Parts: sequence; C-alpha cells; structure tokens
Amino acid sequence: MRQLRSILLTGGAGFIGSALARHLLKLHGLQRLVVLDKLTYAGNRGHLIGPDQDPRFSFAEGDIGDREFVARLLHDHGITGVFNLAAESHVDRSLLYPDDFVRTNVTGVAHLLEACRSHAVPLLQCSTDEVHGSVDPPRRFFDSSPLNPSSPYSASKAAADLLCSAAVKSYHQEVVITRSSNNYGPRQHAEKLVPTLVKAAFHDEQLPLYGDGMHIRDWIHVDDHCRGLIAAFKQGISGEVYLFGGACERTNLGIARSVLEVFAKPESLITSVSDRPGHDRRYSIDNTKSFAALGWRPQHKFKTIFPSVVRELAANHHGAQV
Repeated sequence: MRQLRSILLTGGAGFIGSALARHLLKLHGLQRLVVLDKLTYAGNRGHLIGPDQDPRFSFAEGDIGDREFVARLLHDHGITGVFNLAAESHVDRSLLYPDDFVRTNVTGVAHLLEACRSHAVPLLQCSTDEVHGSVDPPRRFFDSSPLNPSSPYSASKAAADLLCSAAVKSYHQEVVITRSSNNYGPRQHAEKLVPTLVKAAFHDEQLPLYGDGMHIRDWIHVDDHCRGLIAAFKQGISGEVYLFGGACERTNLGIARSVLEVFAKPESLITSVSDRPGHDRRYSIDNTKSFAALGWRPQHKFKTIFPSVVRELAANHHGAQV
C-alpha cells in the first residue's frame, strides 16, 4: 500500500482539487500537503481558505510543465506521492483553444511523468470518462472500454492516459489512472453546467440547454470522487484504470428541472440552444472493478444532497441566502 505521507497535489486550487485537499488533510498519517496550481481561470486561491490554515499545508504557484520546478518540489518536500488534477477541463473552451489543452493535458503530463520517474515517486493521474466517447444504452463504460474521444478536451486526456500507460510499460513507473463521471458540489467553476443553471435560475433568466436537452450524464458528488482517488492511490495496481461513477444517470433536462425545483421556478425558463459539435449523447460507468478492488462506494444520494449543493452554489456565487 502506497504511503500518504508527503503529497504533491497539482491543480489543487480547482473545484475537485480543493475538495481533495480537504480530504487529504483529514488523514492522520499525512505530514505534508503541497498544492501546486498555475492559478489560471479555473484555479482560485480562495478555494483553499481553511486548508491553508493547517500547518501541514503549503502552496506553490507554478506549472506542471516546468519539470525543474516540479523536481525541486519533489525533492525539497520529500514527496512520497503525486495526485495530478492539473488540467484544462471545459469541452466548450477546448473547441476554441485546443492548443491550450494539448499544452497542459498532454505536454504537461509528459513533463510531470518524467519528474516523478527521476525521483521514483508514484503518480495518480485523474482522468475522465469522456475519453470513451458516447455509449448507447444499456451498455456502460468499463476500464477496458476503447478510447474514442469526441472533443479536443477528451482527446487530450486520452493522450495523457496513454502516456501514463506507456510509462508503466517502458519504465515500470508507479502510475494509477482514474476516470470519473460528471462531478457536482461546492466551489465548482461558473462555466460548468450546474453552476450555469443555478445562476440563470436564481436571476430568473433562461436556462440554456444544448439541443433537445436529452444528453445523459452519470453524476457523482465531488466528495465521493475524492474518496475514490485516495483509495486508488493507496490500493490501486500500477498500470490499472479505476472508474468512479455516482450510479446516477440524469438528462441535462432533468438536471435543469432539479435546479428549478429548488428555487420553485417554472420550467418555462428552460430554453434550447444550438448543440455543440461532437456532443456525446450518453456516458455511463460500471463501478464493479472499483467496488471489488478498492472497497469504494458512492455515499451521497443525488436526491438528498443536490438541493443543498444548489443552495450553496447560489450563496457562494451571488451572496444570497436561498
């Protein structure tokens, strides 16, 4: 079992990263948590208010593509493991600026892998179910499902996964890959679906949905995802892929309706906008391997916790009590 003693968390000022920082700091055996973040549009230093009061915490602003800088962090802090959550992650943005996604998600991961290899530090690569493309019902994604990305974002993540797999085979590096379904929870960036819908509903504006709104995603609470990441790092077999889903498939239209229900707003606020290119129809994850190998289970029930997430997003983004 790998040691969670001194951890480097890249992308730790983002939505999932800042949640993972909180989970890691709850571990009694942890002696040091170093968060590395480039603080681009998706990284917010304020997300780490609270964790930054812990004496075991330190923050470094920088780029995973800066191999020498990362190597110094690994050496100076005696890092025993790396969680890589640094990524450009928005599909729409990838359609406009694909070069940015290749730079961070592919080249950056290549440099990070080299730094970890030179210091013999195990790496967890946090990926996405989107690398598998769309799947028709009743089929689901397994760890062995073929890679079939549809956007520059998912293609860049698939490329990073392949680099990680190659590092295991070529250099016998310690690398575990995880792929998660759509996350929801506090501190999520405003450009993502749930915060976008929350903002619109709160202000009585139109809730925009691509196409017919019947695109299906499996939704997982960010805290369940974080527990899976920690379990995969500790127990996962190097070179293996572990999938985390919330067993909660919802259409985008259904998500919009759930948001409106919290605010008691009419469904007439929902509007259709032109679909984006290459929009995958359905994602669906089979959790069997993660259940059996990691002893992991999602704990949060969507119907129970989603309303509180919506209220918290509204309060955080708009300073309102709802």
